[in-house]
Amino acid sequence: MSVFQATDFNHHEQVVFVNDKHAGLKAIIAIHNTAFGPALGGCRMWDYPSEEEGLRDVLRLSRGMTYKAALANVAVGGGKTVILGKESAPKSAELMHAMGRAIEKLKGRYVTGPDIGTGVEDMTNIRETTAHVIGVDASKGGYGDPSPSTARGVFMGIRAGLQHKHGSADLKDVKVMVQGLGHVGYNLCRFLHEEGAQLFVADVNAEAVERAESELGAIAVAVDDVYSADVDVYAPCAFGAVINDNTLDRFKAGIISGGANNQLDQDRHGEALKELGIIYLPDYVANGGGLVQVAAEWYKEPEEIYRPKVDAIYETCLSILKKANEDDISTSLAADRIGEERVLSAENQVTTAS
Repeated sequence: MSVFQATDFNHHEQVVFVNDKHAGLKAIIAIHNTAFGPALGGCRMWDYPSEEEGLRDVLRLSRGMTYKAALANVAVGGGKTVILGKESAPKSAELMHAMGRAIEKLKGRYVTGPDIGTGVEDMTNIRETTAHVIGVDASKGGYGDPSPSTARGVFMGIRAGLQHKHGSADLKDVKVMVQGLGHVGYNLCRFLHEEGAQLFVADVNAEAVERAESELGAIAVAVDDVYSADVDVYAPCAFGAVINDNTLDRFKAGIISGGANNQLDQDRHGEALKELGIIYLPDYVANGGGLVQVAAEWYKEPEEIYRPKVDAIYETCLSILKKANEDDISTSLAADRIGEERVLSAENQVTTAS
């Protein structure tokens, strides 16, 4: 497996392969950039088809975290961990202790947190072998689950898309298709419901769908019919690569803003959305609210300080939409350029200081 020749390798500072045979841990840690501060990114556990797929995911996710941090104006860099294993499998304290020991060896260059397949309890276990972790139980000094903040940012992205497209951010009677009813997706549904949106939901978990129907008046949509749903907004909150060659021609929604990472299967799909006239709020911008919260936890910022930063995602999204229009480029490219400019500026400051 060649890291430097990998398609998604993008000037990553460090990639670490972790193996602890006693704990049964096989993991990859990717540190993309530390110009703004320590690389911060969640610890994901997933049953990847191959080690190559795990490497691709961690490289893409860590790079996305760098730009997410840059656009969210928080003093952290981009990193990520993937644990190769079934997300539904029991995660022993021993496994997480081993993960913590591996992170500790990086001497503060990387800080982890919860992600798909891991949660607050796992982070609390990691905390026993390293201090470089956030998202731990509130009783242990943590800020708890960042999912509501992630959902809040996605909500702001949707409002920005509506404002840009219709001149109003009002959500009353706006039809929104939410794909995935995990912590982020369900909290997003709550925000949308409170503002009078018409909810359409889909998830492989039937109980989650039934709950959304009974509590929020949502309308269930078959998983296979998500992309062709006749709605105003599509909010992907499950897995990435949902915008691809097989789904592009099916979209009826005029706005896409969701919590899932890496929603574009390939970079060219951002341009394809532009040609179709679909407003796309880049995922690493819209879902940046969770990062704002966990960065605040790391720096011990109170809620009254970090909450406005989450809501500021609305203005950030509007600025990206404006730049995309002015430069006649896709919103994904506009966001990348803004992020790259900020990262380069930070790197130059570090170089000058040294």
